Amino acid sequence: MEDATVAAAVMLSKGRYHARTAESAEDIRAAQSLRTLAFGTRQPDVDAFDAQCSHVLIEDMRSAGQLVCCFRMLTMEHGGEIGRSYSAQFYDLSSLEEFSGRMVEMGRFCVHPGLNDPDILRAAWGAMTSHVDQYNVQMLFGCSSFAGTETGRYLDAFAMLKHRHLAPKRWLPRVKAPDVFRFAARLRRRPDAKKAMSRMPPLLRTYLMMGGWVSDHAVVDRHMNTLHVFTGLEIGAIPPARKRLLRALAG
Repeated sequence: MEDATVAAAVMLSKGRYHARTAESAEDIRAAQSLRTLAFGTRQPDVDAFDAQCSHVLIEDMRSAGQLVCCFRMLTMEHGGEIGRSYSAQFYDLSSLEEFSGRMVEMGRFCVHPGLNDPDILRAAWGAMTSHVDQYNVQMLFGCSSFAGTETGRYLDAFAMLKHRHLAPKRWLPRVKAPDVFRFAARLRRRPDAKKAMSRMPPLLRTYLMMGGWVSDHAVVDRHMNTLHVFTGLEIGAIPPARKRLLRALAG
C-alpha cells in the first residue's frame, strides 16, 4: 500500500470517532470486509488498486473501535498520471491530463449499513481535509454512485446535475464505458429540487455543496449494481465559508 508515502499520517479524533490510515494487512482486510458488506457484492470487494492506495478507517471508539466508515486515496502528482486511476477504466479522462497540480482519487467510500450519524461523514471529511492541506492537493476526484442500475427514480437528481453541476468544458470527461446513461443529452425536464436532493447520494451532495462538478453521463456498472458519475472538486474553487467549515472539522 505504499502510494501511502504521501498519506502516511492522516489522524483525527472527532467526539466518538477516530480517523486513521491503515497500518497493516489486517486493517486493509477490515476495510475490504466493510466494503463488501456495504456494497452488497457477491464476491469480496477486493481489487488491484487496493495495493496502490492509502486507506482511511473511521472507528467508533465507544464501540470497541468498530469500523464504521472507510475510503481509499490514490495520489497523483499531476494530471499526466490520471490514466492509472480507477476512474479511468470507465471514463475518457484525457481532458484532465493537463491539470498541473497534485490530485487525489477518493474511492470505495462507504459507511456501515444502518448507521446514519452525520458525525461519521464529518470525521471522514475532516481526515480528507487534513490530507489536502498537508500535501497541497489541488483536486479531489472519483466515482459517485447511485444505488441500482435503473435510472427512473433518479431523473430529478440527474436533471439537477445537468442544469447546475456539469464539469467545465476544459475538464469534461468523455464516454468510454460501453453502457452509459447520457443524462445531459437526453433529459429535458426541469428538476424538482426537493426530489433531486433527496435522491442524491450523500457523498455526492457534499461534493456539490463545495463546488464539485460531474460528467455529463452516468456509467451503468452492473458488477457493482450502481450508476456512477465522475466527480471532480478543485480545491481552489471551494467557497471560503466552506473551507473554514472543513478546516474546523480537521482541526
